[in-house]
Formats: sequence, C-alpha cells, structure tokens
Amino acid sequence: MSLSLESLMRDQLAVRPRSVVSAQLFAFLLIGGAAALSFVGVSAAAIAAFRELPSWLVSALCYAAYIVPVYLLHRRFAFRSDADHGRALPRYIAVQLCGLGLATLFSWLAYGVIGMPTLLAAILVVGLTSGVNFLVLRGWAFGTA
Repeated sequence: MSLSLESLMRDQLAVRPRSVVSAQLFAFLLIGGAAALSFVGVSAAAIAAFRELPSWLVSALCYAAYIVPVYLLHRRFAFRSDADHGRALPRYIAVQLCGLGLATLFSWLAYGVIGMPTLLAAILVVGLTSGVNFLVLRGWAFGTA
C-alpha cells in the first residue's frame, strides 16, 4: 500500500472516534431530555391520582420506574453496548445514585457557596451532572473493557 493511502487511512481513523462520541452524546441527551420531560408529566399525574400517599414518595417511585426503561434506551441507542445486563444494569444504577449525590453537591456549591441566580445554577447543575454521568456510563457501565 502506498504511503499516501496509509496517511489517508490514519486521518479517517482519527476522525471516526470523535463522530462516535458526538453521536453517543446526542442520543444520550435526547433520551435523557425526553425521559426528564415525560417524568414531569407522569409524576404530576401520579401525584394527583394517589393523593393519599406523600408526594415525595410518589415522585420517587415514578423515578424508580424510569430507571430500567431509560437504561435500556441508553444501552441500545446512546452507547450501542453489548455489555452483559448483569454487569451493566447495577453499574447504571450506581451511576444514577452517584449522579444524585453529584447534583446535590453541585447545587450546594452553585446556590450556597457561589450564590448564583436560580436559572443559571440549575443549568450548571444539570450540565455538570449530565456530563459526568455520560463519561462514567460510557467508560464504565457500558464500556467494553
């Protein structure tokens, strides 16, 4: 193979991972955003339907009900992973729990320490938490290693 063809192949291989990460990130944000929006509606309807239960409990149960379907969507479409469910699902759940802790920490920093305005702080918290979740899910929960 000529040297010019080898240099073209190396350039194509160098570009491909960036496009894969971009596609994964886009699918991750699309799935997560759609799940978040539908969660608001489902949670509000469930709270209205189950008035005898505390709202926080109904909301938490709704959130728990979203874990497996969103896991399956992320596994299939965002990360296109063939990782074993016995390994990937517990890791996904662990990332979700850590994400809750991170969101709490980022909120404390943004609101309490820095004193940011509400909208800006909320955007920062969602962005930072989602970014960390994406990286950990990509590399650990759904990674092939």
